[in-house]
Amino acid sequence: MPIYRDRATGRWRFEFDHRIDGRRFRRRQLLPPGWTRSQAEAFDRKESQALSALAHGVAKPRRTVDQAVSCYLTEHAPTLKHAGNLARELSATRDWWTGRAIEELPAICAEYAADQLGALKPATIKNRIAYLRAACRWAWKRHGMAESDPGARVVAPTVRNAREVVIGRAEMIALARACEDRGTRALIRIAFYSGMRVGEQYTADRLPGLFVLRDTKNGTPRIVPIHAKAASAARVPLTPRTQIDYWWRKARSIAGLEHVTLHDLRHAAASAMVNAGIDLATVGAVLGHKSVASTQRYSHWGTARLAEAVAMIGGKKVPPGPNNKTAR
Repeated sequence: MPIYRDRATGRWRFEFDHRIDGRRFRRRQLLPPGWTRSQAEAFDRKESQALSALAHGVAKPRRTVDQAVSCYLTEHAPTLKHAGNLARELSATRDWWTGRAIEELPAICAEYAADQLGALKPATIKNRIAYLRAACRWAWKRHGMAESDPGARVVAPTVRNAREVVIGRAEMIALARACEDRGTRALIRIAFYSGMRVGEQYTADRLPGLFVLRDTKNGTPRIVPIHAKAASAARVPLTPRTQIDYWWRKARSIAGLEHVTLHDLRHAAASAMVNAGIDLATVGAVLGHKSVASTQRYSHWGTARLAEAVAMIGGKKVPPGPNNKTAR
């Protein structure tokens, strides 16, 4: 049947799958929640007629999201580091776009976001929509699969990116001391005093006074000076990556800091720099951010310095000025 109940969601699903003149025409779409059978049947009649007209050449052929995704995965994905993950993420949204026109992208993304809200994290939904939009925009720019930018009206969920888990030097030392493995202990100190990701520590060249990263997440090489307090740790061979998680979990448990992740050590480095008054552009350069927007997530930590300044209001000590003899 062209429409049927989807077992997973309990909603109506439309499916058009026919071979006409040796060619297969297929489209699947999960219909909105709350639709009645009569609404689903009306949608079925309208869409089936439109698809049949396209299949018989009565209507002008339309380019589909399927074509755009196929083109993107074939031509552009192989040049990306995360090609495998990209294909998986696009496949996860397939039920919402199979057989649908590329011009329907805004509606497709809105339906996907509404359907998955609560089931998935907003960041996951946003990333998948971004991948789908990128695929359709690639097909539009390179192959003219749409008359205008199909991603122009796409709206993605708002994601709150501000980092909240922040530890200081005392917590880092507690974690390092609780770690029984020397190589993992060195990794903890380096992460805290450099802001490098765990994976970057394994690929970095260690030169006198410098970590040199030639192959980074954003594709741009960078240099990270070795902090004096991490110099001795930088000379210690790191424990194999497959064993790090075991020693880290054990250290967290002993230190009573189970909520802290290894990546939070990178956040701690960013927090320390921001609170020391370092501008976001410089912080971003140390962390290897490609855009200022990435570093902006850490800007709220600078409020510690603002609070310190505000606390001086009304104090007895007033900076000398041309007309300031007493505090007002």
